[in-house]
Amino acid sequence: MQSGGQGGFNQLIGVETLDPNPAGAHARLAVGEHVLQPFGIVHGGAISTLAETLTSWATWEAVRDDGMLAFGQSSQASFLRPISGGHVNATAVARHRGRTTWVWDCEVTDDEGRLCALVRMTIAVRPA
Repeated sequence: MQSGGQGGFNQLIGVETLDPNPAGAHARLAVGEHVLQPFGIVHGGAISTLAETLTSWATWEAVRDDGMLAFGQSSQASFLRPISGGHVNATAVARHRGRTTWVWDCEVTDDEGRLCALVRMTIAVRPA
């Protein structure tokens, strides 16, 4: 994984990782045409990508010195309110830090701080 979860698809859609702290990891995504679905709101796949990027990166930051990798294993998203401008903001908290899996709860908000989605991520932790 590249520093801050950048590179590849994350870079393509513009994920900005801000803080990998398992007690409150943060990332955001600027809203632009490249992440909108046909009705002018952020595509659920972009929101899910933001959550997976953030939680995979934060897990990896915590386990990499032990020679481990981290990547998405399971994702469940509930979309509550659309976002059509500004940023998609994500804050994730690690709920379980196991030897082979971590479980995260990720809150996704708009720039006004309104809750727009909840994402539960399970991250696999495996030897490099």
